[in-house]
Amino acid sequence: MDTNLGKLHQLFDKNFLEYTSYVIRERAIPSVEDGLKPVQRRILQTLFNMEDGRFHKVANLVGETMKLHPHGDQSIFAALVNLANKGFLIERQGNFGNIYTGDRASAARYIECRLSPLAKEILFNKDLTEFVESYDGRMQEPVTLPAKLPLLLLMGAEGIAVGMATKILPHNFCELLEAQKKILRGEEFVLYPDFPQKGLVDVSNYDDGNGKIRCRARIDELNEKTIVIKEIPYTTTTQSLTDSIEKAAKAGKIKIISINDYTAENVEIEIKLARGVYASETIKALYAFTDCEVPITPNLTLINGTTPETTTVTEVIRSNTVKLKADLQRELEIDLARNEDKLHAKLLEQIFIEERLYKNIEEETSYKAVLQSVETSLLAYKDKLIRPVTREDIERLLEIRIKRISRFDINKQQKEINEIRKNMKDIRNSLKDMVGFTISFLDKLLEKYGHEYPRLTEITSFSEVSFRKVALSNLHVLYHRQSGFMGTQIKEEEDPKEDLSVTCSEYDRLFLIFSNGLYKIIPVTEKLYVGQELEWFGILEEKTIFNLIYRDGAENFAYVKRFETPSFILEKEYRLFPEHKRSRILLLTFGKGNFAKINLMPSSRARINSLEIAFDDYLIKNAAAKGKRVSTRVVRRVSQSSGINIEPVKQNLPLPGLDSVLKKNEPAGEPGLPEDKEETNE
Repeated sequence: MDTNLGKLHQLFDKNFLEYTSYVIRERAIPSVEDGLKPVQRRILQTLFNMEDGRFHKVANLVGETMKLHPHGDQSIFAALVNLANKGFLIERQGNFGNIYTGDRASAARYIECRLSPLAKEILFNKDLTEFVESYDGRMQEPVTLPAKLPLLLLMGAEGIAVGMATKILPHNFCELLEAQKKILRGEEFVLYPDFPQKGLVDVSNYDDGNGKIRCRARIDELNEKTIVIKEIPYTTTTQSLTDSIEKAAKAGKIKIISINDYTAENVEIEIKLARGVYASETIKALYAFTDCEVPITPNLTLINGTTPETTTVTEVIRSNTVKLKADLQRELEIDLARNEDKLHAKLLEQIFIEERLYKNIEEETSYKAVLQSVETSLLAYKDKLIRPVTREDIERLLEIRIKRISRFDINKQQKEINEIRKNMKDIRNSLKDMVGFTISFLDKLLEKYGHEYPRLTEITSFSEVSFRKVALSNLHVLYHRQSGFMGTQIKEEEDPKEDLSVTCSEYDRLFLIFSNGLYKIIPVTEKLYVGQELEWFGILEEKTIFNLIYRDGAENFAYVKRFETPSFILEKEYRLFPEHKRSRILLLTFGKGNFAKINLMPSSRARINSLEIAFDDYLIKNAAAKGKRVSTRVVRRVSQSSGINIEPVKQNLPLPGLDSVLKKNEPAGEPGLPEDKEETNE
């Protein structure tokens, strides 16, 4: 039993590995050599086999491709439509769908296509193509096509296999060819993606084909109440974009009256805004809450030979450039060999006719003797020939008709020979400088096709939109002191004099400060019990200045301090001063330009029992600092003041203690109070 189970496991493992390998290499992941998946390669080869200059019915093409592709017609049709909509290798006639709206193509029987001039020029060469038998052995199909462009980077690719996936972004035609020229010259280059949907792209975190990018729609402000989306991000359609906007509007994240999609040849989505909402604010919210901004994580996985690997854009284009140079060299060498054969045949023909060698065979009685006679006659002219004469050469001469011999034009023959020699010389010169020849080839492609493929996506940088900053403040958080509850679900009481409230968004954080010096930061909540000692709460904002006067219960002295919004862990409790049953906040204000009036316990030694301070006279320290003592006398009451009676502090002098203010008002002869010393627990 165990033996049978072991054999079954082995069978499953073997079959699963074979299936995995097949899916990775034969279906989902493109090849680095020509940048094509097998189904795309088979479609293009079938189009080349059918090529007659006219458009072919797509249904007919799909049927012909099934002779090479062992899967259904729908997979072929979907791959064909996707390949045609890339806009480089296939010319379309009819409705192939719309990459902007996401509309599907018409049925295969209604639309037509053919190879583009670019595809015919850079994609096919039987001399450089290795062919293997198709799945049923009836036809021959290419292992890879000898592509002279980096199609993998030009068109991009997506695919999901077993245990791996690929997401290769498309790049610009002209920029790719310019990068190849720089590689040949040994210069540095940088490549960034370019998308057919246009839009904006931030490549700050792009890692040479991997990493992460952010794409944005191009949004124009028609007027303060109308905005128009002119271009959309890669991976989106106008339908998915409008759906995301409507979803955000229903969730209350943006306020709009209507959204209309007028997209045809170009994208045009018009958004009308609600009363009290303006375009500049809404555009930021669209980037934050809708698909007007989308992150994309590319993954450059490909098949190199027979092995999948993850690589970079730089490595791919360098590999393609080396292959291009090698392919062009092989083409030149093949062309040179053919010209040599042609020149050899022309010279043999010229000698055979002009020297009347054909007359030597008139008296020969056997075919063998004829061959021997011609071979012997040509020995005298071997120095004029390219290579030794073969039997095939002699048989070709004997096939020349008398009519052609009689009409032989010596000048025309010599002109053709000279032309062939010139071609051979040019080819040899090109072979001596393959770098220059390859750059010249790329320049010709740029001159011929470059104007058809300008950059569509604008490369820029944009700061990430904060949800908290652009979210609508549509939530009302109320603190009911009598019950001690706070939240968005708390209802106002009839006598809300002591209640606190704030309007915020769902992304805000609430800063809570209690009378006993405890503080914490919490998310917006529907209902939460916080007790009856809440001194203040509000929306957490960076670098807010807090001005605080509190009583230290242990010493029974009052202290003043200033601090900015502290760092925190959400919902963790912190303290502004040590815990004591008599410690409490006396005054809390915010920002600069604040003043306080302090009433002191009466003293027989002092004529005045109150003083005023300016908070700006004190240094901003951290929230845990103890602060500076207000006075050596007990503070009875503290209130906010206008600061009219405060004398300005001189610049570049130490800030005075509050008791020094008292000294100025002491009567002559009365001893002053000792100066306070700054005490902190920093």
